[in-house]
Amino acid sequence: MILITFLFSSYFSSRELKMEAVKPSAVTPSKSKWVRTLSKVLHRHAATGGIVPDDGVQKVKPKETEDWNDSKTAKRLSQKFDSLHDEELERRVALEALTAKIFATVSAIKAEYAHLQYAQSPYDAEGIQAADRSIVSDLKKLSELKQCFLKKQYDPSPEHAIVLADLQEQKCLSKTFEIMGKKLESQLKLKQSEIIFLREKLDESNKQNRLLEKRLNQSGPLFVLDNLHLSSLNPSHFIIIHVQTVKSVRNFVRLMIDEMKSADWDIDAAASSIQQGVAYWKADDKCYAFESFICREMFKAFHHPYFSLFDSYMPEGKKHPQVFFDRFMELKSLRVKEYLALKPKSTFAKFCRAKYLQVVHPKMESSFFDNLSSRDMVSSYQFPDTPFFTLFVEMAKRVWLLHCLAFAFEPEASVFQINRGCRFSEVYMESVAEEAFLSSDIRPESEPRVAFTVVPGFMIGKTVIQSKSICLK
Repeated sequence: MILITFLFSSYFSSRELKMEAVKPSAVTPSKSKWVRTLSKVLHRHAATGGIVPDDGVQKVKPKETEDWNDSKTAKRLSQKFDSLHDEELERRVALEALTAKIFATVSAIKAEYAHLQYAQSPYDAEGIQAADRSIVSDLKKLSELKQCFLKKQYDPSPEHAIVLADLQEQKCLSKTFEIMGKKLESQLKLKQSEIIFLREKLDESNKQNRLLEKRLNQSGPLFVLDNLHLSSLNPSHFIIIHVQTVKSVRNFVRLMIDEMKSADWDIDAAASSIQQGVAYWKADDKCYAFESFICREMFKAFHHPYFSLFDSYMPEGKKHPQVFFDRFMELKSLRVKEYLALKPKSTFAKFCRAKYLQVVHPKMESSFFDNLSSRDMVSSYQFPDTPFFTLFVEMAKRVWLLHCLAFAFEPEASVFQINRGCRFSEVYMESVAEEAFLSSDIRPESEPRVAFTVVPGFMIGKTVIQSKSICLK
């Protein structure tokens, strides 16, 4: 429209100039005014943007054009806004899926760590290795998820990933609770076993206390020896003391094994270190290995007067049977603790000191009591008031009485033991395991062989007190 207006203006202007040049008098003021009016009209139509063509048809109205342009712009803006909103929503869902995977992986690590702890007690090597591999795998997975977050590599199906992650997390939580339940059940069983063990130990302690009270009150079989004289001494008296000595040794061995169990000793390994290469008929027969060790140490040098506590030179008067018989009668009627307190440097006190240091190894005492205070006291002739030492000196008293009574005979009683591999003899031996004679594996023509001597035997003149032995399997 501007172009048309310009053309009309140019046209009429040029024409006016020509007319003025050719015929100046022909152009009247009225014509110039008309031209100016027509130019204004055309210019106004150009400004409003609408010209009615010669055929009379109007193409576009200005108001409708503006409305159409506004509607199109709003539509484009709405589409752009929807596109941005969808992208933000997808990003949030992708991040939610990644977070769900992280939490599921952490729950899996927690479950595997609980499995690792559960497999340690009781020790399960395969379970520990499997849990360790799973933990390492899940840690690698966490590292991969971190890289995915940094590189913005999200799951193409976040909704599906969220559901799977939630399912995995619930499974891991269920596994964790299941392992915790099993651990609590095992702890409960362990506590119940400890209660049973403590009850049994309490019953055993009560029995030992009653036994000690019985011995301290002189209510045992020794009362029959109260009016004994050296002239009336015979092997039956020795047998009475021998039986009591064996019982005392077994009581101490039982207490020692209980202390070993409380200190988490390997009983099988300890028995094997005492008697090597022995196959026992029953598992309980391993206690005889400890009994043989105690007897071997307590009866060592039994055939020497006073167990060789003194030099080889000793006056003949101290070797007389009456001297040993008097010592026997003196100690028999006294409580052992009172005697040690009354005579801490006596021959019997020296015997108790020497045997305790031989029988109870420093490592054993340290594992039992976490210190060596008892050993230090005994070394300085101070005797501790503990159940362990009390039972030990009761056993030492029986061995000492047996020794004094053996040297009260004329000639003195002798001690013997059977070496390993010797043929079993019912005259000199008594088997502590009858299975050796009842087993079908032993042929009638074969003879049992001795594995080791548990308690040594004695001979008083022609009287034989059988040794207690265990046969080879």
